[in-house]
Amino acid sequence: MLFRRHLYAAVIGLLFCGVTVQAQVTREQTIDKVRSALVKLPYYSVYDHLAYKLEGRTVTLMGAVTRPTLKKDAEAVVGDVKGVEEVVNNIKVLPLSSADDQIRRAVYRAVYSRGGLEKYALGANPSIHIIVENGNVTLEGVVANETDKNLAGIQARGVGGTFTFKNNLRVESESSNAE
Repeated sequence: MLFRRHLYAAVIGLLFCGVTVQAQVTREQTIDKVRSALVKLPYYSVYDHLAYKLEGRTVTLMGAVTRPTLKKDAEAVVGDVKGVEEVVNNIKVLPLSSADDQIRRAVYRAVYSRGGLEKYALGANPSIHIIVENGNVTLEGVVANETDKNLAGIQARGVGGTFTFKNNLRVESESSNAE
C-alpha cells in the first residue's frame, strides 16, 4: 500500500513537471512564430521597425512603419499565431513626408555604403532599421559589436537635414542576454 502511494505521488509529480516544461516550450515556440511571422511580412523594409512583447497569451506590437497597411498586416499575422489570444497594436504609422523620404535614402547610403557595415544590408530583412519622423532619425536593430554600433551612428549622424539623432542599436551579445 505504501509503495502504491509513492508510485501515485511520483506519477502526479511527473505530470505536473511535464505541464511546466510544456508551457515553457509553448512560450518559446510562440515567440519564434511571432518573430517569423513579422519578418516575413511582404512590405516590411529597412525603413520600418517592428518589435513585440509577449505576456501570457497577449502580444503587444510596438515600433514604427511607413505604411498603414503594414500595421494592419502585422496585427493580422500575429493574431493567427497559435498560442496568441489577443494582440495589442501600438505600432505607430509614420507621417508621409518627401523630406523624410530623402533623409531615409541619405541615411541608408551613409550607413550601408560604409566599409564593414554593408554586411548588415544582406538578406530580406536588414538588421539596421532606419526610422525617420519629421527629420528626427533613429537607428533600430542589432549589430555584432560596439564598434559597428558606433560606426553606424557616426555615419547616420553625419547626414544633413536632420534635427535629432538616436542610436537604439543593440549589440548582439547584449540582445541575447536580454531575452
